[in-house]
Amino acid sequence: MRRYGKHTDEDDIRTRPGRRGTRPRTNIRPKHENAAQGMVLTVDRGRLTCLVDGRTVVAMKARELGRKAAVVGDRVALVGDLSGKKDTLARIVRIEERTSVLRRTADDDDPFERVVVANADQLAIVTALADPEPRPRLIDRCLVAAYDGGLEPLLVLTKSDLAPPDELLKLYGALDIPYVVTSREELESGEAVRRVCAHLEGKVTAFVGHSGVGKTTLVNALVAEDRRRLTGQVNKVTGRGRHTTTSALALPLKDASGWVIDTPGVRSFGLAHIDPSRVIHAFPDLEPGTQDCPRACSHDEPDCALDAWVAEGHADPARLASLRRLLATRERREGD
Repeated sequence: MRRYGKHTDEDDIRTRPGRRGTRPRTNIRPKHENAAQGMVLTVDRGRLTCLVDGRTVVAMKARELGRKAAVVGDRVALVGDLSGKKDTLARIVRIEERTSVLRRTADDDDPFERVVVANADQLAIVTALADPEPRPRLIDRCLVAAYDGGLEPLLVLTKSDLAPPDELLKLYGALDIPYVVTSREELESGEAVRRVCAHLEGKVTAFVGHSGVGKTTLVNALVAEDRRRLTGQVNKVTGRGRHTTTSALALPLKDASGWVIDTPGVRSFGLAHIDPSRVIHAFPDLEPGTQDCPRACSHDEPDCALDAWVAEGHADPARLASLRRLLATRERREGD
């Protein structure tokens, strides 16, 4: 082994930089005041496709954002190559404040919440009336997530040619949720698209639903271009649908009057992240009655002040029953 003395004159010896490196560091970060504004359309393995000035740009998240992740629907600020040409890459340097958030967990025991969509105005809950059978518990969970995240719910009931919608609509009548009932024939003729579009104009709408209910087929009919060419079939053995959407994707309506966000089909919708005290905000007719509730009231216990409030005629008892059914859905599985 070659050794060097204390006073060597060799000029090829590697010197290790100091602990703080060779360049001074600073906590001051650029503000990127001239960054372009964009909207995240989809996320795929760390690459985000964004809409910037009418063109799609592929970008990656800047390191200074840390663990903060951008999701479909996010408004972001971008720098770098914004031409949108092949093999170019921009950089997301800022995620703007969100107006709404649709979140879920894998199950009710999972402590890690996942943001599915940001900045959506409403949540379209797509449910088949048959093949597969409707799952009211899953609908309840989607409603709770919508109310908690600041989204207005919309029920879209498909395959009405196989079963009537009356019983399911009666279950949610007290919630005054807007709804659209469609059949396969109406979807083929375009009548279903026309009636659904009437609820989507001027809004960003996230579509969510159990696999096999026809969600992606409906989205394909709504948007200008068929981005989801493969539609799934219901498994004859399990009665479940096949996942045809693997990642959330934002698409403009045919007349560019609004946006549709297609999300992957769900078989469960965990609510471990939901604070029950926020769900009451979606019931403005009941919320004043909670002022006399005991501290940390779950609104489903003997001392809840809502019972007296409703008994005095301030609100419809069916509304309180619906609220408590939604709150109780955190303790019940979708199939219960």
